[in-house]
Amino acid sequence: QVQLVESGGGLVQAGGSLRLSCAASGRIFSINTMGWYRHAPGKQRELVAAISTVGTGRSTNYADSVKGRFTISRDNAKNSVYLVYLQMNSLKPEDTAVYYCSADGKQTASSILTKYWGRGTQVTVSS
Repeated sequence: QVQLVESGGGLVQAGGSLRLSCAASGRIFSINTMGWYRHAPGKQRELVAAISTVGTGRSTNYADSVKGRFTISRDNAKNSVYLVYLQMNSLKPEDTAVYYCSADGKQTASSILTKYWGRGTQVTVSS
């Protein structure tokens, strides 16, 4: 099994900052892309940011609504634990949502690529 655990959510005033963290662990052979999605009431779940391993480097992409405010980063795996972060600055009330961590990975070399999800962490931005 693969487990993803998020932390760092909370309540913050508009203009403030939060840093989300996610740790992926368990039976993991490899993880390529890790990302953050969010789900606000009455809206569909949307991709916020993602970071992928490309050769020896990383590639990132962001939703237009968070570009310039949010930064995704990732640590190299240590002891089979994969870490990804989302630094959120200049937060707005419309950023209020449950934020979910995701990881696209394989449990063995011959496994199919599977998207794994965390349980989510609430981010609330007050005006």
